[in-house]
Amino acid sequence: MQTINLLFSAILQAILLATIPMVWWLISGRKESSFLNWLGLKRPVVKNKTKYSITFVATMILLLIPSFTIVPLFVDKSAMATSQFIGQGMSAFIPALIYGFLQTGFSEELFFRGFLTKRLVHKFGFQIGNGIQGLLFGLMHGLMFLSVAGLLGAMIITLFTGIVGWLMGWINEKQSDGSILSSWLLHGCANTLASIIFMFNIL
Repeated sequence: MQTINLLFSAILQAILLATIPMVWWLISGRKESSFLNWLGLKRPVVKNKTKYSITFVATMILLLIPSFTIVPLFVDKSAMATSQFIGQGMSAFIPALIYGFLQTGFSEELFFRGFLTKRLVHKFGFQIGNGIQGLLFGLMHGLMFLSVAGLLGAMIITLFTGIVGWLMGWINEKQSDGSILSSWLLHGCANTLASIIFMFNIL
């Protein structure tokens, strides 16, 4: 039942977060390219594999740091999304993959790195556009924890996730030829690893 509920929720969330980009594309981007290409859902072309690998690993570590060090200082672990998998062991592996890669990873990357980053970079240039996108990504996560983490906790979460958002925008736009598959893989892996730690009560 958990698997079906998560799958349904993931599909619904992806549809909802794809609605604004779809409308925007129909109005202004239809003549540029196909919808999926316009969002960056295409095969990544990596030119510098060493720089790409270093950035990928560093971003993965930064994605995991708030989950295991910062958030627990301010938030009871039962308030975290991955707490739904506490103590379930391998029986929660498929639901954790759905949560990590589809429910959060895909829909957030589709909207933030696929839609927002590309529109903002086109309008303001890479540094400013990617900076705004990273800030919005950080604010979204900070606001989600504001009521349970307090102002200081929410600000620290905003800072860390904002930096991660900027790095994911950079790895897509500067290292993957505009493909959002790199940040989707990063996001999905980090969320799945966080879920596994809860599944087996590692922390």
